[in-house]
Amino acid sequence: MNVLITPVTAADIEDVAALARQIWQHTYLGIITQEQIDFMLEQRYNQPRLREELTMPQIWWEQARVAGRLAGFSSCLLTAAGEMKLDKIYVDAQQQRMGIGAQLIDHAACRAVAMGCSSLILAVNKHNERAIAAYRKHGFAVRESVRVDIGHGFVMDDFIMAKSLLSPTADSPPR
Repeated sequence: MNVLITPVTAADIEDVAALARQIWQHTYLGIITQEQIDFMLEQRYNQPRLREELTMPQIWWEQARVAGRLAGFSSCLLTAAGEMKLDKIYVDAQQQRMGIGAQLIDHAACRAVAMGCSSLILAVNKHNERAIAAYRKHGFAVRESVRVDIGHGFVMDDFIMAKSLLSPTADSPPR
């Protein structure tokens, strides 16, 4: 399968927001309430916010297209700790387990290494077992457990997972 990863542009915002809604309905219903899904989608994927983030030099939005169709997207940002945070990574449910997510992760990891980061981190809902398993498969491990108040009575109950980007040296013990 030929996956094309390119930057998200202002012309792509509606498609990204629509795919986010579709993925969130499929993934999070049963993990969090519909009210929290709606709140978080509005908070994170409204057009003014996405347009603003596309202009910020410390945030990178990427899209994965298969046969010209949007199949997934990611965004990442530098943290104060010199790490890259994979803030969002979503793949269309009908195209998961085809390597698209792996390519988005690899793309973010390459950017992080190029910027001198030693690790890639992300937050994942503690009850999103499929995503946790996928991240483990790609070298992430749970670093900590967090519970973040996001307003309106909602919380994000997440694991922070990290993946080392340091190359093992010849004298390092094998992992």
